[in-house]
Amino acid sequence: MMREIGVGVIGYGLAGRAFHAPYIRATPGMALRAIVTRDPKKVQADLPDMRVVPDVAALLAEPGIDLVVVASPDALHAEHAIAALGAGKHVLIDKPFAANLADARRVAVTGEAAGKQVTIFQNRRWDADFRTLQRLIAEGALGEIVQLESHFDRWRPAPTGLWKEAREGGAWLDLGPHLVDQALVLFGRPEGISLDLATLRDGSPSPDYFHAVLRYEKRRVILHATKLAAQYGLRFAVHGTRASWIKHGSDPQEAATLAGRAPGSGDWGLDPIEGTLTIGEDGATLSVPNERGDYRMFWLALAAAIRGDGPNPVPPNEAIAVMEMLDAGLRSAATRAEVAV
Repeated sequence: MMREIGVGVIGYGLAGRAFHAPYIRATPGMALRAIVTRDPKKVQADLPDMRVVPDVAALLAEPGIDLVVVASPDALHAEHAIAALGAGKHVLIDKPFAANLADARRVAVTGEAAGKQVTIFQNRRWDADFRTLQRLIAEGALGEIVQLESHFDRWRPAPTGLWKEAREGGAWLDLGPHLVDQALVLFGRPEGISLDLATLRDGSPSPDYFHAVLRYEKRRVILHATKLAAQYGLRFAVHGTRASWIKHGSDPQEAATLAGRAPGSGDWGLDPIEGTLTIGEDGATLSVPNERGDYRMFWLALAAAIRGDGPNPVPPNEAIAVMEMLDAGLRSAATRAEVAV
């Protein structure tokens, strides 16, 4: 029989509630056993029978916890991950890997020494639109990619006051990890990065806009996010030597879990907004059906890796590569110049 993997979660904000607890409960062979939070009522409203503990030490003392999910504020990621590894647990860290590159490297070294799995939750690899783009590239439908624009725009003109909006680096350390990771998955490491980072909203405590250009020898990758876009539908604009693909709309999985739907139910992960492929030679256009998005694929791969039956879905070296790009971006923004990577 398959050994059950006991899971404890640190934090029950958006990440714990929408991206971790529902998927742990939906993954065969995983069991959510305890959650750390200062607001037990939030957990009890969703999971009435769930055990809630007051702090990380109490969680690590719980019996039957094999995997600890670190969904606490960024500044605590390294501290909590290292404590869990020291207690003999596998660790999943929500993005960003850590508050800075040095802490990320420290966690990776600790995990390797402990002989435990350390993985980072880069769930956007399993978005419907990104999986569709990967398919188009693999099929050669676009030809050689020369320019890719990846947008994560929002209309949030008033700051919320949440800690996430006050983090150093602002939106670059919030949304940037998703977009950088996708770029590295598709094209590998660029030659340089230029980042324009700005605070555009009145009263915003940290940058709420970024525009990054990743320079490759024969392509440019543009990563863009703003919280002052009343029209924020564009997700991808990809141009190749054969065709262009334009995609609007966002993957539906986050909204579904926030609405209380269980992962895998009904039309789970089906993005109804199809992208448009325009053929360069004759200008013909056609709609492109989307691949199905499914974050459960990450969780199944993680369970297999913990059992020794498969590779880590997002190993530390890949997450450190993202952190290196984020760090280089901050240096670029500070100097207003490209930074070689």
